[in-house]
Amino acid sequence: MHQRPPVDLSIVIVSWNVWPLLRHCLLSIECASKTAGEHGRVFQEDRGDKERREDWKKEKGEGKTPSAQSPISDLPISQSPISQSPSLPIFTLEVIVVDNASRDNTPVLLATHFPWVRVIASDRNLGFTGGNNRGYAASRGRFVYFLNPDTELTTGQTGREGEEGEKGEGERSAAQSPNLQSPISQSPNLPISNLSLSPSSLLPLYTALAADPTIGIIGPQLRYADGAPQPSARRFPTRLTGFFESTWLGRAWPSNPWARALLLADLPAGQRAEVDWLVGAALLCRREALDAVATPDGPFDEGFFMYSEELDLCRRVKLAGWRVVYEPAALVIHHEGKSSEQVSTQRHIRFNTSKVRYWRKWFGPRWAETLRRYLLLEYHVQVWVERAKLLLRHKPELRRERIAAYQAVLRSELRASPPVLPEQIVD
Repeated sequence: MHQRPPVDLSIVIVSWNVWPLLRHCLLSIECASKTAGEHGRVFQEDRGDKERREDWKKEKGEGKTPSAQSPISDLPISQSPISQSPSLPIFTLEVIVVDNASRDNTPVLLATHFPWVRVIASDRNLGFTGGNNRGYAASRGRFVYFLNPDTELTTGQTGREGEEGEKGEGERSAAQSPNLQSPISQSPNLPISNLSLSPSSLLPLYTALAADPTIGIIGPQLRYADGAPQPSARRFPTRLTGFFESTWLGRAWPSNPWARALLLADLPAGQRAEVDWLVGAALLCRREALDAVATPDGPFDEGFFMYSEELDLCRRVKLAGWRVVYEPAALVIHHEGKSSEQVSTQRHIRFNTSKVRYWRKWFGPRWAETLRRYLLLEYHVQVWVERAKLLLRHKPELRRERIAAYQAVLRSELRASPPVLPEQIVD
């Protein structure tokens, strides 16, 4: 059998019934790369990145080991056979979309509009973890970028510089924010020739990971569609965090120390830092690190259908000796939760079931059982609150929907398949 040659970067996207958003995501990747015949696509460092790297080398001195804090690191030229210019390296790229049995004809639409994308069409919903594992098994990149379908790569330009970059590109709606250029989000029907996104959203992650062999996972700064920051850098939760984050207790006491610690509230959005874990919407990973912690199914633990899977992965990667880094120089728009919001009841169940499973895996069965009972107690209380509002005839349809959803959570009992406990965790 003919063996496909390796590539520098694989992008793996798991999609489920979100074709319009997936299309925008792929358009942004298309704008950040170019066709390369049998090699699929390539992306290239721009002269601005090269000049910034040369300035850094002059400042730090030739021959020194690149610093983990350097925003533009000293990157060796790609060994890809299609590299053309030693001054501006070219890197090979493949994109793999795993379709989780979508009902919106995604595989056919991909073949029509994005023939350069490799499509893996599953006949059932494998979940976020199962889909990513299947895409990872098919990938060839020395680095693998797990990207949500509701994300878009951006230019990262600011102010008038970004406005001038748009001149001559045809009429468009204004960008969502003066600090973030994303014409795709504003104009879904624009042809690809009218878009001018640069690869700068991709290069800071790629160059940092390529230059520092101690980094196992790196992630960008996330923004909402309106340009507002979407915090994505995290600390590991403690045993008490589960009771005070995304719960009634957390909402009643938003400044509690456990949630603030988890959310790294003291870390400015623009500050590069080593962190414990990153939100899984955009994770660029070193294959060597993923292989070192892989389960029999792949790097992701498929006991987490969705939610908490990136937390678990980053914890295993860090325990294996690799670093996890937040790189705000790369900006990615994240239209959060567009797949899971299609089934809100299941979102409640999946989120909390995964939470309990993580607690069982890393803190032991007694802490997990305590958390499970507490979460179920919250849903019992919410059912009675919604019933009281229904008696008062306050938005009766909404109250009935919520009662049905919360009762479904209670029926699930928030139980999941038992995880294999790490050897160092003893309850």
